[in-house]
Amino acid sequence: MSNTPRIDKYLWAVRLFKTRSQATEACRAGKVKVDDQAVKPSREIHIGMVITVQGGPILRTIKIKELLEKRVGAKLVNQYMEDLTPAEEYQKLEIAKSQAGMRPHGKGRPTKKERRDIDRWFGWD
Repeated sequence: MSNTPRIDKYLWAVRLFKTRSQATEACRAGKVKVDDQAVKPSREIHIGMVITVQGGPILRTIKIKELLEKRVGAKLVNQYMEDLTPAEEYQKLEIAKSQAGMRPHGKGRPTKKERRDIDRWFGWD
């Protein structure tokens, strides 16, 4: 058995996904790519590898600085990965959040249709 960690475990460990199952599912769905090629969850990683992850409305790009298998605290994440995501992607996220949350005050909870529209907008469907 190899000592290099799996890509799904690494993405969970650096807090790009809340659970390892979500990271595995994203790999299976083709939302995680290395060199513009979709990867399987069991893909081994190495230092210097550039990974792109489609998460909702934004495409995050990260570069691996150090390998790890155990989940680390949010303050330590920068030691293990470098975020190469352009600022425009984060602006897209802010715009999407503001548009999805535009409801008149006092209108109550979103209807089922509005909720589905919000999910579709964020790519969660």
